[in-house]
Amino acid sequence: MTNASRPAAVQAVLDGVRDLLPTLRERADEAERLRVVPDASIKELEETGFFRLLQPARYDGLEADPVDFYTAVRDIASACGSTGWVSSVVGVHPWQVALFDDAAQQAVWGEDTNVRLSSSYAPTGKAVLTEGGFKLSGKWSFSSGCDHCSWVLLGGLVFNEEGQVVDFRTFMVPREKYQIIDVWNVVGLRGTGSNDIVVEETFIPEAFTLSMGETGQCKGPGQAVNTSDLYKLPFHSIFTGTITTPIIGMAKGAYAEHVEMQQKRVRAAYLGEKAALDPFAAVRIARASSEIDAAWALLVNNIREEQDHVARGEKIPLELRLRVRRDQVLGSQRAIDAIDELFEASGGRALAEGTYLQRAWRDAHAGRVHAANDPERALQMYGAQQFGHKVDPGMY
Repeated sequence: MTNASRPAAVQAVLDGVRDLLPTLRERADEAERLRVVPDASIKELEETGFFRLLQPARYDGLEADPVDFYTAVRDIASACGSTGWVSSVVGVHPWQVALFDDAAQQAVWGEDTNVRLSSSYAPTGKAVLTEGGFKLSGKWSFSSGCDHCSWVLLGGLVFNEEGQVVDFRTFMVPREKYQIIDVWNVVGLRGTGSNDIVVEETFIPEAFTLSMGETGQCKGPGQAVNTSDLYKLPFHSIFTGTITTPIIGMAKGAYAEHVEMQQKRVRAAYLGEKAALDPFAAVRIARASSEIDAAWALLVNNIREEQDHVARGEKIPLELRLRVRRDQVLGSQRAIDAIDELFEASGGRALAEGTYLQRAWRDAHAGRVHAANDPERALQMYGAQQFGHKVDPGMY
């Protein structure tokens, strides 16, 4: 989408985000020291309207093109990887909330449309069927940005009275019903505050839950009131993109810093040769930039293709949904490969605390271990489908 065709309100968000980038970069060390994105950064991003990009218009949202959302995330991560990561995973949650029953949407945004949610989707909690809903309990890890949120989305297996698993659901839980346990002491994505969530047994009404089986079919009760094509895209396409995009942004920031550093660098080991005149350095830059561009182009093109099917009222082919995941995991790898190549070619100065490059290297490799970046599983599913084997569309 060009600037001319993009809604003015969305363009204003992108412009506002870009204006913030120098400030976010200056706060990157503070985010690492605090182990959480500074409150001021969240507040300033909120003021740009960033967190409303994927929010329903009924609740003051912009219902923006997901590519515009990814563009903003990429830019934020190019200034600070941790801020980009938190912005992405917190900023995408309004998209899923829009699929919940409207009673749940009203509970979240009815009084304050600035309310934010964090998440932890791995089904490490347990839910038991009961009259009118579920009894939920458990412990969840890696809830990025949870300190800036007043609700959380939690994955849980649903058990019947006989102890059999009958569903896998997302549960929407208000802040007063869960604890945040500070455990986030890590070497990468240190500023994301990805702490644990603990829920003692509590009742969750059915309207505040969403079956992942239904979500896998691109369905949800909220579609009755949020009719935009935005909310008909596959969950696993939208959400896994929020994991790869910050890593692409980190690579973009690393690339910019590497080029700037090499323009000034004199290589003592090579008789004072200027790094900018080294033909091998130029090759590495070209190779890294191609990997970054390819990762981004495939992410955008695949989402565009899914949008085209939705706009025509067609079911999105399973092959395309699997291709989205194929290119998403490989997109993360491409971006990380680019960062590795740039980091290795940057010389000792890149090791200094405070440089973007060393932080991007740590942050990107930390992001690589997220479950959404598990390459073998996603690639195996794509290959199996090509061989004609049956693949569960609910997973993609």
